[in-house]
Amino acid sequence: MNVSQRITCVVLVLLSFVACKENKEKELDEAPMAEEIIQPAPILVFTKTVGYRHESIEKGVATLQDLGTEHNFSVVQTEDASNFNTEFLQDFEMIIFLSTTLDVLDSEQERAFKAYINNGGNFMGIHAATDTEYDWPWYGQLVGGYFKSHPDQQEATINVITTEHAATKHLDATWTHFDEWYNFKELNPNIQVLLQLDESSYTGGENGDFHPIAWYHEFDGGRSFYTGLGHTQEAYDDVKFRTHLVGGIDYCLGRDQ
Repeated sequence: MNVSQRITCVVLVLLSFVACKENKEKELDEAPMAEEIIQPAPILVFTKTVGYRHESIEKGVATLQDLGTEHNFSVVQTEDASNFNTEFLQDFEMIIFLSTTLDVLDSEQERAFKAYINNGGNFMGIHAATDTEYDWPWYGQLVGGYFKSHPDQQEATINVITTEHAATKHLDATWTHFDEWYNFKELNPNIQVLLQLDESSYTGGENGDFHPIAWYHEFDGGRSFYTGLGHTQEAYDDVKFRTHLVGGIDYCLGRDQ
């Protein structure tokens, strides 16, 4: 091979290398970006009881943990009220009071919880969360009302006020469900009602034509959602109720947009 042929060969190799490099860069540019890994949203589930303790609490915690695996949130459960301090609470995107009862926080813990909400933290109450902190009006406004009484557990018809919300979009116009139906007092007039009980469908209702049983609102810096369902262990096996819970969580986490 003479000099001219060698030069030609080298040039061809270089051109081939450049073309290969350009093709690789083009492939990388055109390749779809890897999906961003979204970390599970941390949620604190508080289950302290001073009064009546619901047998469904443990089933409720297990259900929330299962739903978290399916819907990308993580659950930390506690009954230790001393965890209600600024340092501990700041690690959570929302706090769920799962059938808590009576006076579960002291004054210092109340201040830490209020500061958490004021700083954009979010709250969800399930069932007996309204049977909690009667001597703390701010909490009553946050959860949306207080428990007054209840009749025997029975089946009732729920009127779905709107299906525009994440917690109700899976429901028809009415929902027949078996539970323990709370009557309420001191309802916050600013709550946005999602579900309302038809008192003609069961015995023992005391709120009349306006008997909300699930609602939401923005309050004092954060989002709040409450559902009165969830007394029985069987409720947590109900697909409609489980989806209702996920929708409430999605609302509190701002995933409903």
